[in-house]
Amino acid sequence: MVTLCFDFGNTRLKYAVFKERDLQSVEVLDDAEPETIARIVQQIRPQKTILSSVISHNSAMDDILAAHSEFHLLSNRSKLPFTAPVTKPETIGADRLALCAAAVTFFPGKHNLVIGLGTCITYNFINKYNQFLGGGISPGMEMRLKSLKDYTAKLPLVKPDWNFPLIGYDTRTNITSGVILGMAKEIDGIIDAYSERYNNFNVLLTGGDAPYFAQVLKNKIFADPHLIYKGLYAISEYNN
Repeated sequence: MVTLCFDFGNTRLKYAVFKERDLQSVEVLDDAEPETIARIVQQIRPQKTILSSVISHNSAMDDILAAHSEFHLLSNRSKLPFTAPVTKPETIGADRLALCAAAVTFFPGKHNLVIGLGTCITYNFINKYNQFLGGGISPGMEMRLKSLKDYTAKLPLVKPDWNFPLIGYDTRTNITSGVILGMAKEIDGIIDAYSERYNNFNVLLTGGDAPYFAQVLKNKIFADPHLIYKGLYAISEYNN
């Protein structure tokens, strides 16, 4: 059984291929035009497909996937392995739903704080009763770097560099130290705040930059850059 999991974020369009429960590959899409999606479906020939999208995508893609597989469009109306007793569950992003599904699937019966490092940083807390209680959202790394250029007269757009010093010695290193170290201290601070309320919980760090940040955090975390795809696979199984 082959399952194709699409993740359309604000910055990148990606898909993952599962054979049974095993993740085979993760690929980046240049676009989501119907011709591109049709070509991928013809190449992979999945039995099941699922789409998590936080952007407005071409609905023709849904038709193509539905015509060639058991297709599921992730939304607040999906059947989920957890409940969301929040004020407006319809406003929860599809990406956050997938992360929560991964947490309760792989770490059942435990408190889980899932931190997603994407365009935004999302903090997602699911208690041991499989209830998604909410969390927080703050700007991600690329957004922070870009805002320094966009909202100042002279600061440049700096690319991430993980060999940054504590004390920056020029504009570039001042920015990398401020942004990357600042994010690490923010993440550690949020984890510490949860620790004051909950005695024992897992911290799951995910997103493409998760392995890098895992090296600079003081708290013990479990880093898995592909956690969202594992959550999408779980939701696909749950709904089909």
